[in-house]
Amino acid sequence: MLDIQKIRADFPILSQKVNGKPLVYFDNGATSQKPQIVIDAISKYYQEINANIHRGVHTLSQLATDAYENSRKKIQHHVNAEFSHEVLFTSGTTHGINLVTNGFATILKPGDEVLVSALEHHSNIVPWQMLCEKTGATLLVIPMNDDGELILSEFDKLLSPNTKIVTVNHISNALGTINPIKYMIEKAHAVGAAVLIDGAQAVPHLKPDVQELDCDFYVFSGHKMCGPTGTGILFGKESWLKRLPPYQGGGEMIKEVTFAKTTYADLPHKFEAGTPNIAGGIVLGTAVDYLNSVGFENIQQQEMELLEYATQQLLAIEGLKIYGTAKQKTSVISFNIEGIHPYDIGTIVDKSGIAVRTGHHCAQPIMDFFRVPGTIRASFAFYNTKEEIDMMVEAIKKAKRMLS
Repeated sequence: MLDIQKIRADFPILSQKVNGKPLVYFDNGATSQKPQIVIDAISKYYQEINANIHRGVHTLSQLATDAYENSRKKIQHHVNAEFSHEVLFTSGTTHGINLVTNGFATILKPGDEVLVSALEHHSNIVPWQMLCEKTGATLLVIPMNDDGELILSEFDKLLSPNTKIVTVNHISNALGTINPIKYMIEKAHAVGAAVLIDGAQAVPHLKPDVQELDCDFYVFSGHKMCGPTGTGILFGKESWLKRLPPYQGGGEMIKEVTFAKTTYADLPHKFEAGTPNIAGGIVLGTAVDYLNSVGFENIQQQEMELLEYATQQLLAIEGLKIYGTAKQKTSVISFNIEGIHPYDIGTIVDKSGIAVRTGHHCAQPIMDFFRVPGTIRASFAFYNTKEEIDMMVEAIKKAKRMLS
């Protein structure tokens, strides 16, 4: 069991007040808060070893390079990649997905098919649409049911020898659904298709094992797992990363440049052009260390208790409907109150210091499926408490009385 008060003391922002009320932060699906150890690590980099990496023989450059590459190794072990060069630093999940779609532009042709799920964030829809427009490939959608679960029998029917890549999120940002990605990866591989998993919403809650999953690509963002903004990871199998062309040209990603021809650097540098977010990459390793020190079993237990408690308390409010009732889900609840726009609820509860997200959550196809303009989304992290849920419920009841 976690000592929640001790954990909360690690996060300085949680002690502040918003609108004169204690902050209740339930927007963890958008970004997580940062522990002091992460905040301090950012300052430490700039105060002590700030230098460009990989290029310098001087001491600071070597220290910064070592710290950056040690972080890569930490993340390699965290996701259980076979090689550290299969771990690419990016600016976030969106960057990683676009890197892969850019590479597949050299592979796909008319008649090929790309499968995406109906549960995707826009970042895992739009780049594939752009890819299909560029190559003449066809985009097919794996449908969902009223519980917010993918219909696997329909997925099976969509798979064919024309399927070249399947892309699906590990966990839905809008509904909290945990998708059966192991099954989907096995079925996709059976027809010769590659698989990209969007793990942005998964990595705050669990440790993905990319070798056990056997996915070809796994992408995620650092800022959702207690790390800095502007950081992310693309895991790619060595065989795929060698096959795909560079995403950007510039410094660091080259082996030799002449005006006649350029040869590219080996992995991972082939995909890491220019000066990276050095501090962010180093400190992402610090965030991974912090989460592992808390323990993902402890994180999952705490968050599941919060999910069950919040679900029970919210459903006691007359007229409240929860969207996304999958059997397997994480600590995200999307809901509406009959006859009231979600934006109005969100605005009023903010006056009580409670941060929830309202809108379509960059998942408009899901909202269209449920025929709603958006939802109120409360997303919980391991540092949240049942007492905070009670405060949210009372604020929602107050808002309902004001707006009814």
